[in-house]
Amino acid sequence: MAAFPFEIAAADGKARTGVLTTPRGEIRTPAFMPVGTAGTVKALTTEQVAATGADIVLGNTYHLMLRPGAERVARLGGLHRFMRWEKPILTDSGGFQVMSLSRISKVTEEAVTFQSHIDGSKLVLTPERSIAIQADLLGADIVMQLDELVSLPATEDRAGEAMRRSARWGERSKAAFGERGAQALFGIQQGGTSEALRRESAERLTETGFDGYAIGGLAVGEGHAGMVEVLDFAPAMLPPDRPRYLMGVGKPVDIVEAVARGVDMFDCVLPTRSGRHGQAWTWEGSVNLKNARFADDDAPLDAASPCAASRDYSKAYLHHLVKSEEILAQVLLSWHNLAFFQDLMAALRAAIAEGRLDAFRRDFAARQVVR
Repeated sequence: MAAFPFEIAAADGKARTGVLTTPRGEIRTPAFMPVGTAGTVKALTTEQVAATGADIVLGNTYHLMLRPGAERVARLGGLHRFMRWEKPILTDSGGFQVMSLSRISKVTEEAVTFQSHIDGSKLVLTPERSIAIQADLLGADIVMQLDELVSLPATEDRAGEAMRRSARWGERSKAAFGERGAQALFGIQQGGTSEALRRESAERLTETGFDGYAIGGLAVGEGHAGMVEVLDFAPAMLPPDRPRYLMGVGKPVDIVEAVARGVDMFDCVLPTRSGRHGQAWTWEGSVNLKNARFADDDAPLDAASPCAASRDYSKAYLHHLVKSEEILAQVLLSWHNLAFFQDLMAALRAAIAEGRLDAFRRDFAARQVVR
């Protein structure tokens, strides 16, 4: 039995909409999790993040263990209290940094050894230590197993090596996690773009048994077409009665296509990263507010949005803030982008419940242009 009940309320083809119930609140699926890498969703207060409709946020094990330190967060009451977020939190395991910081990390069967990018100190992260940081010190509601991620393209031998190590680390993570009724543990499917490796990974993870299952190792160089090709088979390999989480994705069109293929949960830094660089995501595509064409545009980004950043400020004003490098530009655009992503998830949930997802996909893709 899973730690958290997951009820699928409706399906449309492979797509599902439902609710994952946790002690800290319900997570409506499909769900998008804003990324709070260092205990903050960049440029926004937790009240602003909650107001966008987010049911859950993500925290980063690697960055929090370096600064301010996981033990310090625990002494201060755990991550929820530390960052003033009362809803659920999912923490990643540190596995992404195995790849992204490969120049300062070394992987062995026992552990990942890091050199801190802050002060150069040596750090060792085992599956057991990752679980202890996430579950015991940070107090995450959803904990991820430690995995090994490889960038794409990769040879089948290299992808298979990382997948099998991830499966073994999943077993160790599960043993370290034990039984915790108030917290859940997710396993991570790996295998690159290989259908055979993905199937082997799913079988091994299912045998170990997790409360939910993530699809890892995508959005790391394969491109949209390559990702969609993997998603044509990967989600269906995972248990249908547990949530499926596509890690690190992504662009709105990626999310829509992944939902159509059976994915329930997403996270990505894109909304806030784009906002910090003058880009807004809208129903009509992406908008580059640096562009001089918006200097006299008195219309807001979305007049129908309940979000003040989307509704109450003209594109001309936002253009001015961006060109002037005012901090407020980063705040307003990050806020707008997160609100748009949550509006997109709500629209997807409604489309699935009403049996019109295919029409929604076609209309959404046709409207997405770059401006």
